[in-house]
Amino acid sequence: MFATPQSMHFPDRLLLQSGASLRDYSLSFETYGRLNTERSNAVLICHALNASHHVAGVYAGQKNSEGWWDNMIGPGKALDTERFFVVGVNNLGSCFGSTGPMHVNPDTGCIYGADFPVITVEDWVDAQARLLDVLGIETLAAVMGGSLGGMQALSWTLQYPSRVRHAVVVASAPNLTAENIAFNEVARRAIVTDPDFHGGHFYQHGVVPKRGLRIARMIGHITYLSDDVMNEKFGRQLREGMDLRYTTQDVEFQIESYLRYQGDKFAEYFDANTYLLITRALDYFDPARSYAGDLSQALARASCKFLLVSFTTDWRFAPKRSREIVKALLDNRRDVSYAEIGAPHGHDAFLLDDPRYLGVVAAYFDTVDKELESNATRAAASVGVSFAAGPPQGETAPVGGSELREARNVGASVHE
Repeated sequence: MFATPQSMHFPDRLLLQSGASLRDYSLSFETYGRLNTERSNAVLICHALNASHHVAGVYAGQKNSEGWWDNMIGPGKALDTERFFVVGVNNLGSCFGSTGPMHVNPDTGCIYGADFPVITVEDWVDAQARLLDVLGIETLAAVMGGSLGGMQALSWTLQYPSRVRHAVVVASAPNLTAENIAFNEVARRAIVTDPDFHGGHFYQHGVVPKRGLRIARMIGHITYLSDDVMNEKFGRQLREGMDLRYTTQDVEFQIESYLRYQGDKFAEYFDANTYLLITRALDYFDPARSYAGDLSQALARASCKFLLVSFTTDWRFAPKRSREIVKALLDNRRDVSYAEIGAPHGHDAFLLDDPRYLGVVAAYFDTVDKELESNATRAAASVGVSFAAGPPQGETAPVGGSELREARNVGASVHE
């Protein structure tokens, strides 16, 4: 499946949660599959910290250009693009095409840099809603995201409850714990104390605060993996051909080499100001804040059906955080499915090929598709039109309904 980046320009101002606003901004996005005649089969994908609108497929003529959720989305996959019209949007403030700190401020004629306004999850959702308006999509069959993307999916159900039929929230949380905020703050300090940061206006100096970005990425990467995976993959192995050198400067252990490689790679393509903005958006997200911390009251506005997925070794967005959302939704008598997957990969599990995880998502979207067919049948019958529902295009979902029925038992775990 080939992907084609697109861009949409918005001249009007977008009022932000902070009271600031953005005008003359653009959103980068990609679409996969076809929008049906009823415009009812659209699924919005919300991305996490360092991802983008390139959700699935490949770019023609470019090697290793698979989208970040290509194992999940595509023809015959868990989210089948032969049945659903999938939209991936790059968030404002990002460095992958949508208007961000690297772009020119139309009010000053200078690059935004550190002057780019602070963005929240709610601001991203408002911008996404504007894009869907232009695309002629009034109601989403589903909104889906993992980690920070899951927060956006949850926020969609609260900001635009009438526009969402289903929400799929993976490896996420209703807010960040103090520990998570602390990790984000240490990463930000690494960036802003880099001598090349120049108060966020490093573009004018022709430099990039790579040292700070490297450290920020190394800190973040540690939190995405489980202790089991790190020990299994690296243990206490030294680099090939090396012995202890009794120095504090050399890279001796394999895990040190791996983290430095990840940091170096990240510093070559990610923007420092974007990192500051996105981690702060993570810190700020807390829908219960306006309800004295009562999540059940906060989620009373949601009216759609939900699937939540968590992973047992994810200590950054632990399963108990997903269960908080499940409980709050059940307090409001919402339709909730929950799967807790026994996976060893930590937070990164939501990006990987676990057949149980992909099976649960496939089974859920199979029910979403059947619901769309049923609604279309009823609509046709109400106007006296004969309608015969054929089988969905493409391959059948790889897992039957039994896994989903098991997941619907709230609190049940799906293990090996």
